[in-house]
Amino acid sequence: MDRPLRVAVIGAGPAGIYAADHLIKADPTVTVDILDKLPTPYGLIRYGVAPDHPRIKEIINALHRVMENPRIRFLGNVAYGIDVKPEELARFYDATVIATGAEKDRSLDIPGIDLQGSFGAADFASWYNGHPDVPREWPLDAREVAVIGAGNVAIDVARILAKTADELLETEIPDNVHQGLNASPVTDVHLFSRRGPGQVKFTPQELRELDHSPNVEVIVHPEGIEFDEGSLEAMRKTRHIKMCVDILQNWAVRDPRDRPRRLHLYFLQAPVEVLGSDGRVAGLRTETQELTGDGWVRGTGEFTDWPVQAVYRAVGYLSTALPDLPFDTTTGTIPHAAGRVLDLDGEHIPGMYVAGWIKRGPVGLIGHTKGCSGETVTSLLGDRDRLPAATSPEPDEVVTYLRGRGLPLTTWAGWQLLDQHEIALGEPHGRKRIKVVPREEMTAISHG
Repeated sequence: MDRPLRVAVIGAGPAGIYAADHLIKADPTVTVDILDKLPTPYGLIRYGVAPDHPRIKEIINALHRVMENPRIRFLGNVAYGIDVKPEELARFYDATVIATGAEKDRSLDIPGIDLQGSFGAADFASWYNGHPDVPREWPLDAREVAVIGAGNVAIDVARILAKTADELLETEIPDNVHQGLNASPVTDVHLFSRRGPGQVKFTPQELRELDHSPNVEVIVHPEGIEFDEGSLEAMRKTRHIKMCVDILQNWAVRDPRDRPRRLHLYFLQAPVEVLGSDGRVAGLRTETQELTGDGWVRGTGEFTDWPVQAVYRAVGYLSTALPDLPFDTTTGTIPHAAGRVLDLDGEHIPGMYVAGWIKRGPVGLIGHTKGCSGETVTSLLGDRDRLPAATSPEPDEVVTYLRGRGLPLTTWAGWQLLDQHEIALGEPHGRKRIKVVPREEMTAISHG
């Protein structure tokens, strides 16, 4: 190919932005367009991570620096497979990297999980982060709530449910979220982990954040603080597990404080049924587990019913299949070899690549995403001489085509306008920013 390489990245979250960063650093001539179905960049960093995480700003600052590169262009409000199809992208780009992430909730197959008052953590996170495609209201009418899970998303959800709304005013939550949380009657949030403290997926920093609220007493119930040889081995090998165990053990033996809300942590309790009454959640039934020596568990036949009125499952994210691309429904990933998308016969689809959670599943932290994107870019550049060349590679041609279809495109310059607007909204209230929620309003502000 005797001209600069043109690459489309689908998805403006960390995986997509890091893929673009790797590309422009590895090849001084390549240009990249990052397309996203949302009018804003940053994906789950903006719409999936709890707003009271102090490290969000640091991550966004790093991604912002990448997006400032003039060889990277952001095009928002473009839905892959709906607004633009693979064969259309092939007209404008020599290669496409799919980095659409995972934003749906993995299912939990127990009786009653579909009762009214049973929710997925990803949906709730989208609501409290002001995602433009979810309803503005959320039914927060339970005094006691169960959260199922043993990872950072589970403790994010538990913490947001337990905190008072005014504690979150220092964050960027939208006004409708503050109003909803302010009306919540919650007094107790119960977090259930099927396995023991030696198998938690929390990270120490996120776990500690549970105890930062002056209005929430964190109570670790000591009955589940048990260890087997597999647990001890995990603690010896993995520093963050040992740190989490130390935190949990300290909390389990401290004297309780008098605070208006309580966040309970239970270990070795597996959910087996969501109990209902008149079609609504009326409780959660769990089975006590015992460790089997290797860090795994088995049921004991001892059951407990917890009188909760809402249940949130935080058992993992799941990617969504994309039109005209293969998809493994078991793993929720696009089949690939080192980032090269494979067809049903195991052959590489020319010009198609994948990165991030839709490549490897919804596991790992930001550092893993960066390495994953690097592998994909290495494969893409290694295939450079075999890529199907775009027939309309001029950068302006794709913009003309998309606008010709009536799409309200947003750009990086438009995002900067929206960014400034959100900051200005927060200033009169002493807040860093207040998120704009409706898509139409975001798009209008982005257009100046």
